[in-house]
Amino acid sequence: MNAQEVIRSIEAEQLKSDLPIIHVGDTVKVGVRIKEGDKERVQPYEGTVIAMRNGGISETITVRRVFQGIGVERVFLLHSPRIASITIIRRGKARRAKLYYLRDRVGKSARLKQRFDRPL
Repeated sequence: MNAQEVIRSIEAEQLKSDLPIIHVGDTVKVGVRIKEGDKERVQPYEGTVIAMRNGGISETITVRRVFQGIGVERVFLLHSPRIASITIIRRGKARRAKLYYLRDRVGKSARLKQRFDRPL
């Protein structure tokens, strides 16, 4: 067994199996585990998926939301133990892989049409 096979087998144990199928343009609610002192709580972060990267254990999604008039983006490692849950709220219709153009838009022009052909 060479080194790559060992790494793949260790990564396979860390992969989460309960993740929903996420597409770019979807509105998701990500439950993030936050540690405050000795307590731990789950904080929801809701926004639009504007990018997805890589695959396997290093798969990430970039989620954007506008909070108090300021755009906030966070990158989440999907298979991280800090991610408690991912819920799909709305399926968005996107015709490209990266929706970086939404950064320049505010209000109604930043909306995406809803897709009804994919289940939640």
